[in-house]
Amino acid sequence: MMKNTILTLCIMVLISCKDNRKEVQDTILLTEAEQSGTISESEKKKPLSPHTSTMVMIGDAHIHIDYSSPGVRDRIIFGGLVGYNIVWQAGAHNATWIETNKDLIFAGEVLPAGKYGFFTIPSKGDWTVMINKNWDQHGKDHYDEKDDMIRFKVTPTISEDIQEHLEYKITKISDKLGVISMHWEKVKIELPFTIK
Repeated sequence: MMKNTILTLCIMVLISCKDNRKEVQDTILLTEAEQSGTISESEKKKPLSPHTSTMVMIGDAHIHIDYSSPGVRDRIIFGGLVGYNIVWQAGAHNATWIETNKDLIFAGEVLPAGKYGFFTIPSKGDWTVMINKNWDQHGKDHYDEKDDMIRFKVTPTISEDIQEHLEYKITKISDKLGVISMHWEKVKIELPFTIK
């Protein structure tokens, strides 16, 4: 009886040591994979609203949009998470910003070269788009209508397909024409512009 107990105890100690060694080896391999960059993106914890940007050259104009890209994650976005008829920073975290080295014309209004905050007021009908002097702010905390450089209306298009993460695109039409689009959930707005 005593021999069986001692034998069982020895086997348990051996198994435990083996498991610990395997755990240490797995940890070493994981650390090496992280350092060498061979670990896949799906194995890393991804941020819920990754920071991203898009930019394009149209003629001599360099246009850059910088934003954080939240996901739908089975939520009602417009009229839910993002309320109707209130200012939205058109992204997550800090205000989305747009920078251009050339004057741009949106809906007949001139936006001088510079760096600006990009805001919208979503609604069930037409949206209001505001491009504001104050680009460096958290969300819409310091948004002030008096700082709007230009403000105009756009009509969104609604799709049955879901765009999971907020996405901005800048499309070149010609050396003088382009379109900025913002697409999230089922809603897409397009902002045609001309380079002055």
